[in-house]
Amino acid sequence: MLGIDLCQELHASYQVLGFDLVKNSKSIVSRFFKGDITDSRSVQGVIGKIRPDIVIHTAAWADVDGCELGSKKAYKINSTGTRNVALACKKTGATLIYISTDFVFNGKKKLPYKESDRVSALSVYGNSKLKGENAVAKSLRNYFVLRTSWLYGKSGKNFVDTIIAKSKTERSLKVVRDQVGSPTYTKYLAKAIHALIENIEDSAKDLSERFGVYHVSNSGGVSWYDYARTILLLTGTNTKVVPITSGELARPANRPAMSILDNSKFYKFTGYKMPGWKVALKEYLSKK
Repeated sequence: MLGIDLCQELHASYQVLGFDLVKNSKSIVSRFFKGDITDSRSVQGVIGKIRPDIVIHTAAWADVDGCELGSKKAYKINSTGTRNVALACKKTGATLIYISTDFVFNGKKKLPYKESDRVSALSVYGNSKLKGENAVAKSLRNYFVLRTSWLYGKSGKNFVDTIIAKSKTERSLKVVRDQVGSPTYTKYLAKAIHALIENIEDSAKDLSERFGVYHVSNSGGVSWYDYARTILLLTGTNTKVVPITSGELARPANRPAMSILDNSKFYKFTGYKMPGWKVALKEYLSKK
C-alpha cells in the first residue's frame, strides 16, 4: 500500500528500484528485484548489487492480531528482516528510512506522543517493530525511523474500505470507541517521505545531528468509532455504528488506548506539514 504510493510519488524525480517477494503490476519502478528480507543473503545480494543512495524499508507483517498468534513469524519479518536490511545498508553506505508504528507506545499518555517519550509496546506487533527500530539504530549512523499510524490507501486492505464494504451488507456495525489515534493516508505519507529525501539530498545541510526517530502522520486524532461514523457520513450511508469497548471486541492483541503522534519535529526538519486526518480522508473518498 505505502510502497506503491511511494513508487508513484518518487519515480518522476528519482531512479526508483523495487525489491519484494513478488512484483506488483501497480508499482512504477525502473527495475525490479525479487527477494526476501528474512534471507540475509538475498538482501545483501540485491542491495550490494544496486548500491542505492537511499533504501526505504516499508516491508512488514502488519496484521496486529496475526502477529500475536504467530510471534515467531512476526519477529522474523519485523525484527530480523529489518536487521538484515540495516546491515546491508551499512555495507554499502546507504541511508535507511525505516517505517515504524505508533504501537511502540502503551497508550497511557494523555497528550500526543513525542519521539523522546518512553516506548512500551503492548503487543507482539508493536514489540517486533520496536526491535526493528533498535536494530536500525544499533547498525547504522545514517538512518531515519518514521513512526506513523492507522494507514489506509488505494492499494491495500484498510479500515476505510472495510467499513464501506460492510455498510453495504449490514444494518449496523460494532466499532471500538476507546482507542484513539491518527488515520494516515499513504499518499500523504509518501509526500512526506519525498520531502525528507529532498532534505537528505541538500548538501548544505549537516545531517549528523538530524538522523534518528521522527513521527509523521495526518494530524489530529479520532476514535475508531467516530472514524467509522465520519466515513459513513461522508459517503452518505445510513448504516448505524454501535460503540463498544476493546474488552467487548476481545481481539488477541492489546492496542494502545491513545496513540496520537506529535509531528512537530518532522515539520521543523523538512518544512512539510501533514494535513488533518479528515481533510485527507475526504480526498481519499472523493477518488473512489
